[in-house]
Amino acid sequence: MCHNHEAEAPKGQQSEPPAHFPSIEKALPHLHLDCSYQEADDILSSTIDDIAGELREISLKIHEQPEVGMTEHKAHALLADFMESKGFQVVRQAYGMETAFTAEFSNGDGRRIGVCSEYDSLPEIGHACGHNLIAISGVATALALKALLEQGKAKGKVILFGTPAEEVFIGKIEMVHQSAFKDNVDLCVMAHPAAGHGQYIHMLASQDVRVEFRGQPTHASASPWAGVNALDAIVQVWNNISMMRQQLEPTDRVHGIFTKAGDAPNIIPDHTAGWFYVRTHTYHQIHRVKSKLEDCFEAAARATGCKVSYQWTERGPAMDMIQNTILADTYAYYMEKEGVTFPPKYEQEKVGLGSTDMGNVSYSVPSIHPMFGIHTSATNHTREFTAAAKTEQAHKDTLLASKALAMTASKALLSQGFFDALKDNFEATVAMEDRQ
Repeated sequence: MCHNHEAEAPKGQQSEPPAHFPSIEKALPHLHLDCSYQEADDILSSTIDDIAGELREISLKIHEQPEVGMTEHKAHALLADFMESKGFQVVRQAYGMETAFTAEFSNGDGRRIGVCSEYDSLPEIGHACGHNLIAISGVATALALKALLEQGKAKGKVILFGTPAEEVFIGKIEMVHQSAFKDNVDLCVMAHPAAGHGQYIHMLASQDVRVEFRGQPTHASASPWAGVNALDAIVQVWNNISMMRQQLEPTDRVHGIFTKAGDAPNIIPDHTAGWFYVRTHTYHQIHRVKSKLEDCFEAAARATGCKVSYQWTERGPAMDMIQNTILADTYAYYMEKEGVTFPPKYEQEKVGLGSTDMGNVSYSVPSIHPMFGIHTSATNHTREFTAAAKTEQAHKDTLLASKALAMTASKALLSQGFFDALKDNFEATVAMEDRQ
């Protein structure tokens, strides 16, 4: 059995970290255990290999039956049943959400590792963000860590969180509001498929708003002067946003759709509606762009004579993602051992991509959300990415990333020193973000 104390590591038990991973250099010297790290890594890797076929079946079933956020009943049942069959204590409909679940396994007192699975799809284009792969990555990582605990190589707990509706930022935010992560785990990990690899990828903060305009209907040809055109109002919002963009910061984003634009071309529309997202580099900045967008709404109402109402998501924003550097560098270390290459940190961090409710988790406990390539040039949220997410190659890429994720998380189980290092990094980084 490995014991969690800091003894001198026998020779040959630690691989030299790449020089460009300074956080690894800081953390790995603390990994002095009685057993070989390679022994633990072998258990994790072989466990995932042993269930590769089962994971493939789950992935394809989820991919073939796409369900949008908060309606993922089939995926919820499939994943919860599978985890229960593998010896986990499962809670279905967790945290008041019909399609959320938790699956827990523990062996003695020790660190508590959280892992996230996502399984919602996008309207019309299915699993164009590869959540079928995220689902099995979470399952693979949790099962690998269970094997380590079950075989007595470490003590502690692993919890798989089944988090619904990531695409509309519901599941994890609701869980954070209920202290699901802060009260139950010491860190949390997940990985996301993409066109390329990145362990530092910055995810933007985001919040959405629904807006409605009310006018006066009339015959569009016989008496247009008698109407108050709500379509004019929402078109003006669109134009206002287009002009506003040149005054936004490079990492700011505003985009949306019309959800109602009238009922017939010969009736002046008296009711129109839209759904818009704003995104900023950090959640502290989001009020700045929200205020500008509200001005666009009010200006359109005044210009057209319409009445306007709007409602921001009451859950609050999906926060920006804080990648824990110790965990991120360890993940990349394992991926690079398998031949994966990563862009330099400055290149990754200067690119603002999408947003994720995993950002809220990262402000609650030390977390990572690396991107792993699935051998496609297609970008997320396209039909081409949907097709890529069901390939055999994408499955192999997911298993590779899951092994690296499990090996990374296991170090927190195996070493107090490693855990202290990642916790110090978390506390310093969150404190810095909160000062902004």
